[in-house]
Amino acid sequence: MLDDALKSEIQSAYRRVLEALELTPRYGQRLMIAEISRTLAGIETDEDGKRVSDEHVCVLEAGTGTGKTLAYLLAALPVAKARGKRLVLATATVALQEQVLHQDLPSLKAHSGLSFDFALAKGRGRYVCVAKLDAAMDGAEENPTLSLFEQSLDAATGDDFKALVAAMGDAYGNGRWEGDRDSWGEAIDDSHWRRLTVDHRQCTNRRCGHFGACAFFRARRDLDQADVIVANHDLVLADLALGGGLVLPDPADCIYVFDEGHHLPDKAISHFTHRFSVGGGLRWLRNLRGSLTELNTALGVQPTLARLLGALPTAMEALEPRLGEVFALGHQLAERPHGLNDDEDGAQHRFEMGRVPEALRAQAEALVVPFAELCRLLESMTDILRESLDPEKSTGLAREQAEAWLPLLALLHGRALEAHALWQAFAEGDPADAPPRARWLTLERFQGEPELIFSASPVSAAHTLARSLWGRCHGAVVTSATLTALGRFERLQERAGLANRYRYQRLPSPFDYSRAVLSVPREAVDPADRDGHERAIVDFVEALDDKEAVLVLFSSRAQLRGVEKALSRERRERVLAQDRLPKRELVSRHRQRIDAGEGSILFGLASFAEGIDLPGDYLTHVVITRLPFAVPDDPVGATLAEWIESQGGNPFMRISVPDASIKLVQACGRLIRKEADRGRITLLDRRVLTRRYGRALLDALPPFVREIDGVSQAG
Repeated sequence: MLDDALKSEIQSAYRRVLEALELTPRYGQRLMIAEISRTLAGIETDEDGKRVSDEHVCVLEAGTGTGKTLAYLLAALPVAKARGKRLVLATATVALQEQVLHQDLPSLKAHSGLSFDFALAKGRGRYVCVAKLDAAMDGAEENPTLSLFEQSLDAATGDDFKALVAAMGDAYGNGRWEGDRDSWGEAIDDSHWRRLTVDHRQCTNRRCGHFGACAFFRARRDLDQADVIVANHDLVLADLALGGGLVLPDPADCIYVFDEGHHLPDKAISHFTHRFSVGGGLRWLRNLRGSLTELNTALGVQPTLARLLGALPTAMEALEPRLGEVFALGHQLAERPHGLNDDEDGAQHRFEMGRVPEALRAQAEALVVPFAELCRLLESMTDILRESLDPEKSTGLAREQAEAWLPLLALLHGRALEAHALWQAFAEGDPADAPPRARWLTLERFQGEPELIFSASPVSAAHTLARSLWGRCHGAVVTSATLTALGRFERLQERAGLANRYRYQRLPSPFDYSRAVLSVPREAVDPADRDGHERAIVDFVEALDDKEAVLVLFSSRAQLRGVEKALSRERRERVLAQDRLPKRELVSRHRQRIDAGEGSILFGLASFAEGIDLPGDYLTHVVITRLPFAVPDDPVGATLAEWIESQGGNPFMRISVPDASIKLVQACGRLIRKEADRGRITLLDRRVLTRRYGRALLDALPPFVREIDGVSQAG
C-alpha cells in the first residue's frame, strides 16, 4: 500500500521538477505515476523483504508526449529505496539509454529533491581485460594457439594493433579512459577487441593479478553503490540466462523498468537460440588436436591435468567422424549435396514443425554424449587452472602456466557447451502440449569452403520470461508507446509470458489528433496488383507539393528502388533514399532542406517507421505505401505459424494482423511528435477498406480526422 509519507515524497518531487524545468503537468503522466507507485508499493513481503504477492507487474502503454521517463523514475525510485531494492532501467536502444543516463537522471537528481546514485551497467565483453592489455603492451600476448582459435593472429600482430594497444595502455594508465569500448574515441576493429577482452568463463575474477585495476570490476563497484542501474534488454536477459545476479543484482532484489518493452519478447528469443557451425567445429577440434603437445608440455606436470589431457584424444575421435557424417547429411537434406551453387551467397532449409528426420535425430543423439564428455573434461581442466591462480591453494601447477592457458580452455569449454546444447535440441522431442522448437540449417561459405550451420530456437520466450523474469523479480514495469495490438494487450501477454492478473492500462495521449488527417485516397491500390500499386505510388509522389516535408515508408527495398527509378529527374532530385547515405546523414540533409525553406522527401524502410523523430515542420506528411504485414518466412515465425494452424488457429489473424497493427501505429506515430504538430497521413493500400481486418486496423489508430476516397469523416 502507498503510505502517506511515500505518496507525499513522490508528489513533492514531481512538483519540484515541474517548477524547475517549467513543465506543464500532463494528465497521462500523472496517471502513470499513480499506477506505477500503487502497483509497486502494493507488493506484499515477508519479514525478510521477500515478495509474497503476485500482482507485482504493471504494463502501461504511454504514447509519445506522455513524459513516461520522468513518470516511471519519479514513481519507482522512491518505492525501490523505501523497500531496499535496486531500480534497474532497461532500454532497447542505445539512444534511449544515453538519454536516460546523460539527461533524465541528472536532471531528476538536480531538481527533484530525491537523493540517489546511478550507474551504467555493461557486459564484461564491453570492457578491456587489463591482464590482456598488459601482456599485449609487453609484446607477450597469450599463447599463439589461442590466436589460431580466434582466427585473428594477423590482425593482432599488425602495426595497427600495436598502436591501439599503446594508446589504450597510456590512456587507461593515466585515467583518461575507463576501459570500456564505447567510450574509446574511435571505432575498434572486432578482431582487435576480441584479443583485449574476455567472457565470464575466461575471466579469473579475484584470482587475477590485475584485479585491483580491472575496468569491469571497477564499474561493478559503482553498480554496488547505485540506487538506479541503467542497462539494456540484452544485458538483463544475458544475466538471467546465466542464472541471475552475476552482472546485475539478484532479480529478487530488483524492480525492473523495461522501456521500449515491445522489443523484449524478440530479444528474449534470440538469447535462447543455439547454433553450431559444423565446419567451424571441425576446425577448432583439429586445432585442439594440434595443440595437445603444447598443452601436455605446459600443463602435464600436474597429474590430474595430465590424465584429463590424456582423455581428450578419445573424446575428439568420437566427435570428428560423426561431425563429418552430419555435414554430409545436412547438405543432402538441404538438397545441395555439393554445397551452394556458384551464384548463391547462402541458403536455408527449415524443418517443418521443427521435426527433424529420424536419420538426423539419431546423429544428433550420437553427438550429445561425446560433446557432454568434452564439456566435462574442459570444465574440470578450467577449474584446476582457476584454482592454480589462488595463492592459498596448491595444485602443483605454476600460476604463470595456468594464467597463460586458461583463456584457451575456457573459450573451448564455452564452444563445447553451445555445441552440446544445440545437438540436445535436435535430439530431443518437443512436448505435445506446447509449441515446437524451430530447427533449421543454413548453408554458407567460409574462406571459399562450404559451411553448414545448425540452429534451434524456441518460437516463444513466454515460458522462459514468466519463470526467469516475472516469477523471480520483486517488481516490474513494462512500458512503450506501442504495447497493444488492435487495441488489446493479448498479443504482448502471449509473447512475453505476462499473466492476466498483472495490471494493464492504456494512458491517454496529450496530443490533439484532430490536427492530423488520415487519408485513404482514390489512388490507393491493392498491392496484389504489383505494377499498378507501384505506378500509383510514383504518381502520388510526383504530385506532392514542392514545399512539403514528407516521409514515404516502403515495405520492401525492391519497391523503394523501383519507385525511385521511375520518378522524373526533377522529382528524384528531391528524394533522400535510405541506403544511399547513413540514416543520420539523411535526416540531417532533410532538416537542412526544411530549414532552407525547401521541400524534402525521405524514402525509408521499416527502421524509419519506428526510429525517426522529426517534430514540427520537419515532417508534415507521412505516406505509408502498403500495410506493414510481415511474411513469417523466418524459421521461428514460420514454425510458430505452422503450429498455430495445426491447433486449428489462423496464424494470419493471430500473428500477422496484430503485428501489422502495432507497426501501423508506429508508422503513423512519426507525424505527431509534439502538441502543436499537424499534418497528413496517406495510406496507399486499398486493402484497409476492402478486407475484413481493415476496420480493426483503422480502429486501433489514434482518432485522426479520416478522409476516405476524398470524403472527410470523424476520427
